[in-house]
Amino acid sequence: MYQYDQFDHQITAERVAQFRDQVSRRLSGELAEDKFRVLRLQNGLYMQIHAYMMRIAAPYGMVSSNQMHKLASIARDYDRGYGHFSTRQNIQFNWIKLEDVPDILAELSTVEMHANQTSGSCIRSITSDEFAGIAKDEVVDPRPYAELLRQWSTFHPEFGYLPRKFKFSISGSPQDRAAIAINDVGLELVKNSQGEIGFRVLVGGGLGRTPIIGTEIAAFIPWQHFITYVESVVRVYNEYGRRDNLYKARIKILVKAIGIDEFRRQVEADWKFTKDGPSTLTQAELDRVAAYFTTPAYESLPAEDEKVAELQRSNKAFSNWLARNVKPHKVSGYAAVLLSLKRSGFAPGDVTADQMDAAANLAEQFSLGELRISHMQNLVLADVKRSDLIDLWEAVKAQGFATPNIGLLTDIICCPGGDFCSLANARSITLAKAVDRRFDNIDFLHDIGDIDLNISGCVNACGHHHVGHIGILGVDKQGQEWYQITLGGSKGSPANIGKIIGRSFSFAQVPSVIERLLQVFVRERFDDELFIDTVRRIGLDPFITDVYATPIAEDENLLTPDYELIQKGTPYNVPYYSPRF
Repeated sequence: MYQYDQFDHQITAERVAQFRDQVSRRLSGELAEDKFRVLRLQNGLYMQIHAYMMRIAAPYGMVSSNQMHKLASIARDYDRGYGHFSTRQNIQFNWIKLEDVPDILAELSTVEMHANQTSGSCIRSITSDEFAGIAKDEVVDPRPYAELLRQWSTFHPEFGYLPRKFKFSISGSPQDRAAIAINDVGLELVKNSQGEIGFRVLVGGGLGRTPIIGTEIAAFIPWQHFITYVESVVRVYNEYGRRDNLYKARIKILVKAIGIDEFRRQVEADWKFTKDGPSTLTQAELDRVAAYFTTPAYESLPAEDEKVAELQRSNKAFSNWLARNVKPHKVSGYAAVLLSLKRSGFAPGDVTADQMDAAANLAEQFSLGELRISHMQNLVLADVKRSDLIDLWEAVKAQGFATPNIGLLTDIICCPGGDFCSLANARSITLAKAVDRRFDNIDFLHDIGDIDLNISGCVNACGHHHVGHIGILGVDKQGQEWYQITLGGSKGSPANIGKIIGRSFSFAQVPSVIERLLQVFVRERFDDELFIDTVRRIGLDPFITDVYATPIAEDENLLTPDYELIQKGTPYNVPYYSPRF
């Protein structure tokens, strides 16, 4: 993975010193909150309900075991012993004290990490495929290009104060695992008929109040010019994006307002002056960055391991884990293994400090000292020998990482929601736990197959509910939390925005609503047809009819206002910390 050079070290050190001074002036009262807000957001610091939340960057989702150990240390020393992995392949700490933030940044810098541009109206952290470099269907490894884009966008002097936040995602495979269609700019590495490498470029994707699937603006941009091209895209947006209305400031609104043809014309008019400018990439520069992502010295191993095959036949639990948590690798004898962060009774994406250390140790023992953070809020060990799978399975069971539910209904994407976020209308974590409890039958989950269930606590859609096969959105009705259901969304290949099925439901009704949706699916599916394929084939009407045919009873266990499915000792079950500012 990429290692800092002298410029990265200098930039990071200067940022730590700069923010230490800013925090000191804020704590003394010299700097008012309205002036401080933009400064703290530049350092990934949000004010939430109970405390500050700090978001740490993990560019394109890659984390070394040493970095994961440092995150565990920060969780223990500055938070409440845990962290939360997000859909942006970052990690968030929810109980941060303002006076500690400069020290946290200083500690992060010792392992080449930071919080730069994880928030604010700027180009955010670059995301990519968690299987980059190892996927069998990969056309080109996207990681060097993601790193080049990171270096270009870091503290870009022209784009520090955009109309709104701006997100890039890069995929190197035709099967989009990076959700490029729902980003402001989505980049797909492709090869033309001459075998030359370039990018298919999408613009104007995004969720939130106005969910839109990105539109192709260019079918092929040579790799040497992809940064100059996207620079023109951001420049046009920076000039013409709305700044008078926060809710209409994203690039998707600009593209929709003027049309893709006019937007393309303006981008190309700008690009003709910059195409061969300073940001044009050379082979030497690509080679310099690509050298940090060289193929490991893989051993020559048989494609399968006899002991693994034997245990798979005789042990159903191991077989389920292999089927769901172990993925193909481009190198014979190796596999990618997902560590599920969706065990029953715990918030999706949450990991304790002890688990972070355990994950780092597993990476060191089984996967060349490297981890990946997935969009689905799980962790990946990318380079595991198939002959080690039995030992690894035993180890991950001991750490709570072995739930065999990757891609299934209980592999829920979930934002922090009303338990933490000041923007949320409703609880997401608590609902996710209620759903998990209702459908905690692994045999049933395996029988019905892949289903993406995404939950957002408000219209900002941090839980990506719009692109869930089943999406749940928390809404406010006269001060009470209700939940709107969407069906038919998909995050990639093809990407699609789900449609609202009708009036919303109470918290205590939602698990029963999902049960009715699944009953329709089981009744209508062809053979082993997937849920999303059944929805696309029969449409929404049969689901709507069954859901609203008779009143849905509320689950009596969920009726208390303060209901939470929290196991004793989890981090939430502690007194709240009120921040000084």
